Amino acid sequence: MSDCEYYDLGEAGSSLTYPMQAGNVKKNGYTMLRGFPCRVTEMTTCKAGKHGHAKATIIGIDIFTGRKYEDSCPTSHNMEIPFVKKQEYQLIDIADDDYLTLLLENGETKEDLKLPDDEPQLVEKLRADFENQKDILVSIISAMGLEKVVSNREMSN
Repeated sequence: MSDCEYYDLGEAGSSLTYPMQAGNVKKNGYTMLRGFPCRVTEMTTCKAGKHGHAKATIIGIDIFTGRKYEDSCPTSHNMEIPFVKKQEYQLIDIADDDYLTLLLENGETKEDLKLPDDEPQLVEKLRADFENQKDILVSIISAMGLEKVVSNREMSN
């Protein structure tokens, strides 16, 4: 057994990210900037200089907090790309402590997701639609072991 400490990186299963060359990252895609999962808003490249590498400058918005991050690296180097998943669930209830009860595809319920604090318009619309007894689908984005409500819409019958 090796005494190296860097092998216990993740849980059993799969990684939370995968590598991709910085030159292949596209606008509106996802990447890790400064350790945060971000949606790419700007991507610029400069040609190779006298030190031999073309550089990519990537600007992105954190998908959970909305903060802006910037990073640059050679286009031939790998960047970490988060596995980002977007799902829709039917809303069953909104608890007094702002936790949602959602219906999963298999018929079970999910009760560990809270309304976002940083989007009051989304929360207000969601509460109003729920109080009007509309059938609501809630869109959730998940990456790096975190989840956030990003939108909602009325179910079509």
